[in-house]
Amino acid sequence: MTPNEDLIQHFYTSFQLKDYRGMQGCYADHATFSDSVFINLNANQTRAMWQMLISRAKDLVLEFKVVSSNGNQVRAEWIAHYTFGPIKRKVRNHIKAEFEVVDGKIVRHIDHFNFHTWTRQALGPMGLLLGWTPYLQNKVRKTAMKGLNDFMAK
Repeated sequence: MTPNEDLIQHFYTSFQLKDYRGMQGCYADHATFSDSVFINLNANQTRAMWQMLISRAKDLVLEFKVVSSNGNQVRAEWIAHYTFGPIKRKVRNHIKAEFEVVDGKIVRHIDHFNFHTWTRQALGPMGLLLGWTPYLQNKVRKTAMKGLNDFMAK
């Protein structure tokens, strides 16, 4: 394994162990993160997001594999199994991740997953019917960012 692959392996192993500090330490001070819900987070927001998600994910089970690397670019795939929301809907989210690593730290992290598939699982009938619409996608993003901002304010 290359040093960059080792870093991503450490990142996901920390995730499996629910060690948000281990995950946070993998990011550079100027890192960015984006996925379908959290868009263009800075390093502080990214670190707080992982802490928030791990602290709330009581039944999270994570599988991962480092798929490939080429220079500073590393690709991975991971699957998260957890329950979501007050109704405790079962979610299985398959994510493809892209990382850019510079000087042994993640500087750019982008996760790709099917938003409509996620909303069908996480939100039930509303997600099935409206999960593909910009209205529901923006509502989920707004709610998630409010949750992150509230978490960071504590």
